[in-house]
Amino acid sequence: MSSLVDTSPAEPAGQLHRTIDWRGAFWVASGVPPLVLFSIGGIAGTAGNVALAIWIASMTMGFIQSFTYAEIAGLFPNKSGGASVYGATAWLRYSKFVAPLSVWCNWFAWSPVLSLGCSIAAAYILNALTPVPIFTAASPEVAQYLAANVGASATDALAAVTAAATPAIRTWTLYSHNLGPVGFSLNATFFIGAVLMLITFAIQHRGILGTAAVQKVVGLLVIVPLLIVGVVPIITGQINWANYAPFVPLAAPYAPAPGAWNIGGWTLVLGGMFIAAWSTYAFETAVCYTSEFKNPATDTFKAIFYSGLLCMLLFVLVPFTFQGVLGLNGMLATPIVDGSGVADALAGMVGGGGLVKTLLVMLMILALLLAIMTAMAGSSRTLYQGSVDGWLPRYLSHVNEHGAPTRAMWTDLIFNLIVLAIASADATSFFFILAVSNCGYIIFNFLNLNSGWIHRIDNGAIKRPWRAPTWLITLGALFAYCNAAFMGAGAKVWNPMALWAGLITAALILPVFCFRHYVQDGGKFPEHMLDDLGMTPSDLSVRKAGILPYLTLLAGIMVVLLANWFFVL
Repeated sequence: MSSLVDTSPAEPAGQLHRTIDWRGAFWVASGVPPLVLFSIGGIAGTAGNVALAIWIASMTMGFIQSFTYAEIAGLFPNKSGGASVYGATAWLRYSKFVAPLSVWCNWFAWSPVLSLGCSIAAAYILNALTPVPIFTAASPEVAQYLAANVGASATDALAAVTAAATPAIRTWTLYSHNLGPVGFSLNATFFIGAVLMLITFAIQHRGILGTAAVQKVVGLLVIVPLLIVGVVPIITGQINWANYAPFVPLAAPYAPAPGAWNIGGWTLVLGGMFIAAWSTYAFETAVCYTSEFKNPATDTFKAIFYSGLLCMLLFVLVPFTFQGVLGLNGMLATPIVDGSGVADALAGMVGGGGLVKTLLVMLMILALLLAIMTAMAGSSRTLYQGSVDGWLPRYLSHVNEHGAPTRAMWTDLIFNLIVLAIASADATSFFFILAVSNCGYIIFNFLNLNSGWIHRIDNGAIKRPWRAPTWLITLGALFAYCNAAFMGAGAKVWNPMALWAGLITAALILPVFCFRHYVQDGGKFPEHMLDDLGMTPSDLSVRKAGILPYLTLLAGIMVVLLANWFFVL
């Protein structure tokens, strides 16, 4: 028998490895659909019966926007890090500082998925291992309390009996403190979440090929049950069509009373559109691995297109089923809003007993781990490529023998341990982090949707493996301003300080970039940064788009400020 010889070229030391095709990227991006579980209760709590329409509109926008990202990703077969890296190059001609802003905002938008996902997964584990007993007014314990405490109300008795029976680990904390609008806590949720994060790190350490293999298995275990949960209630007739009416927003957040289509109502709806974007747009991470594709010319478009189709299905089907079965009151229940009771709701939808519930809890934890692995894979590569291209500190450009950007991964890990302590404190802190990170995501999307037409003007002669129809590029640019309005109007719905905290976090890139560019690199970009475009740094002085990019930035800022001023609760 003749021996088989590997004829593929060896990968250069210190670089990512070309080991996957579009299917590998699809499975790595399969962690995006479970993101619907992060905010399904929160969006229902702000928009009420309009929630399903928000998910449909947001997912449709995300799918249309992805075609711009698919085109610009094809321009850079040798870069990793996602659309933010590809779009940043378009802005580089017009400002040294706008380009790294795109990369930075994409990273701090994606990275908190690790901490937020781990906090929810830890809550599931605590609920399974140390459940809080449920009492009613007819429980013997309540009757005993009322007999021993003459004059106490049933409400007081329920609270006291529940507190006494709650396992100590549920209230234990090593240390906690308040930090302005949020708090932080080193409690059981934090330590369990930290262990889950380290498990994810260990899987990622083997490189993208190993990550894709693990995520294919986990992805199937998660996506198939999500589809079943979405379809079974429809087949069994559990959908109550009255739960979609009246089609008006809430009068006030997290209160079931219907409101009206006034300024306050529109503000709540725009708040829903703002936070939904964090989940529904996220499948653009499928083009984060261009330099790891075996054939980037064909794999890039397929990866984002098929990932988008999967998300289109699940981001519409799951909210439709939840709202149709649970109704507004069910969606506003605290366990749904904070995510800890989603598995119970899923078990009820498929008519399962204790065993089915236990299996669904395990699947929910797997779903969250899937999202966490997707986030670490994408965000670490954004840091890596930002370092290679001269926007972030040099130490982030290191990769190990498996082609994994380990120093970027360690940076992700340490940052998210800090964020995890905040997310573990309470629901207010959780949604504050979500809103702040989404401000970065909206800024990234605004810059990159406009980079599509800037690349067309400045780099129009460069061959594109896949070219989007011009009307889709134009529509994506218009959606950029819609996203800016969502941020200006909607961030305040989740926290009064969220918009300003998000803008301050975005501005933190300025000293980081200045250190890299002016201190480490002496004011020059690496020569290889523009290799994919066939350009040299001297070519950056040619600005064919003229003042249009500057007017675009000014208009975007004005939309954010006007929306923030006009839309109030």
